[in-house]
Amino acid sequence: MTTIFLFTALFAFLFLGMPIAVALGLSSLLTILLFEPDSMASMSLKFFQTMEQFTLLAIPFFILAGNFLTTGGVARRMINFAVAAVGHLPGGLAIASVLACMLFAAVSGSSPATVVAIGSIVIAGMVRTGYTKEFATGVIVNAGTLGILIPPSIVMVVYGAATETSVGRLFMAGVVPGLLLGLVLMTAIYITAKVKNLPRQPKEPWPVRLRLFGQAFWGLLLIFIVMGGIYGGIFTPTEAAAVAAVYAFICAVFIYRDLKLTDVRRVLTDSARVTVMLMFIIANAFLFSHVLTTAQIPQGVARIIAEANLQPWQFLVIANIILLIAGNFMEPSSIILITAPILFPAAQHLGIDPVHLGIVYVVNMEIGMVTPPVGLNLFVASGITGMPILRVARASFPWLMLLLSFLIVVTYVPEISLWLPNKVFGVAKP
Repeated sequence: MTTIFLFTALFAFLFLGMPIAVALGLSSLLTILLFEPDSMASMSLKFFQTMEQFTLLAIPFFILAGNFLTTGGVARRMINFAVAAVGHLPGGLAIASVLACMLFAAVSGSSPATVVAIGSIVIAGMVRTGYTKEFATGVIVNAGTLGILIPPSIVMVVYGAATETSVGRLFMAGVVPGLLLGLVLMTAIYITAKVKNLPRQPKEPWPVRLRLFGQAFWGLLLIFIVMGGIYGGIFTPTEAAAVAAVYAFICAVFIYRDLKLTDVRRVLTDSARVTVMLMFIIANAFLFSHVLTTAQIPQGVARIIAEANLQPWQFLVIANIILLIAGNFMEPSSIILITAPILFPAAQHLGIDPVHLGIVYVVNMEIGMVTPPVGLNLFVASGITGMPILRVARASFPWLMLLLSFLIVVTYVPEISLWLPNKVFGVAKP
């Protein structure tokens, strides 16, 4: 009865148009009041205790770093370098756009931020050089999803906090799948360009490429600072986020001088606004997961799976279906915090590696970013291009098929996710 009421209340509130954070919190509180022995005082304590997790400190720092880099000219310099490097290939500007998304993803940790930073520059450029607006938009909407797969990733931080999985291992696990997905998108563009005879850019001489690399160097260096620091054991992922925020500030204000000191207050305010919104969702979602645990829902699901004698591959099919459906209606952090307390214990029971499951989660969240009705990348691209949401969704569909195919591969070839973290940190003990 508790379970039925909890989920009925949640979906009823969402249907009424409540924000996801309010719907999570209100359904949890009503369930506690009507069915659980917990006092409201203990619930308020639980609400604030969720903010005390050291891992979650990475979120505001990565948001701040991304805003400094997005507001400054780092994205523009990365795009110029990417165009010089691969623009001469068939479909070169589109391939360069994917490369620029990969580079910016490695410093921002956010998919919508990647679409904004890269798309606001390259979509108009692709249209001017002969690409259709639909082709250019579809490429950027899907390539922008790399923002949450290539580390650092805010979504990975949330998953790590929700499941007590090493964020460092998750970051390392995202490197190979991120590079592989970027390569898949580039290959698809190259083949399409050959078939449709899409335009290419003039080949830049090496001195020009080196000059543009030098201009982008300070932004690219952040990738090596973050990942090198974590890999070398110099700092934790949370500390790496703080280092990234400070470095991004120095880079934007003092090295590139794209931002004035008077602009810093606006960047801090914008970052604080996004952080408060996201942390409010996280706090309410943790409250929701507390009610789930108190009602022993995860244990019940794990027991059902054990009694059904499901194989790991069958469980992963079910998990993917659940996550793909949820991705149509909720943003990634909410999906993770609602479903992880239910799916994670069952996955552990079946011997599925938590890091592998985390990458499966992230790829599902990528797909959710480009599927209506609430795909964030669709709305961002619509705002940039002025195209209606449905038109953006249609433009994204062919590339979405590549993401779905990639999800199948990542789901059933765990070595893609686990090879690098196992090399760097050693094989995790079960």
